[in-house]
Amino acid sequence: MFRVWSRIMKDNKLIVDTTIEIDDSDTRTHKVFRALEKTCDELDLSNPIWLETNIKEFKKIARTRFYQDSFIDKIDFDYLDFYVIEEDC
Repeated sequence: MFRVWSRIMKDNKLIVDTTIEIDDSDTRTHKVFRALEKTCDELDLSNPIWLETNIKEFKKIARTRFYQDSFIDKIDFDYLDFYVIEEDC
């Protein structure tokens, strides 16, 4: 099981959160991208762009934050927090 927890934060307060589960034998990278896509669909957001800082942070700690500079559309929150909470063994 591969699970990702995403939450939208504004003024250090949780606005909304969601957990996405993916249970297949695809690669970790594909699971991450698919989980982000499902998260954005569920939260009615455009898909953010993975900037170099996001990639480095995610590789290091399996967590990243997407700020306004990652979104093409204007967002009305501070950031989207995205991180892996469970991975296949």
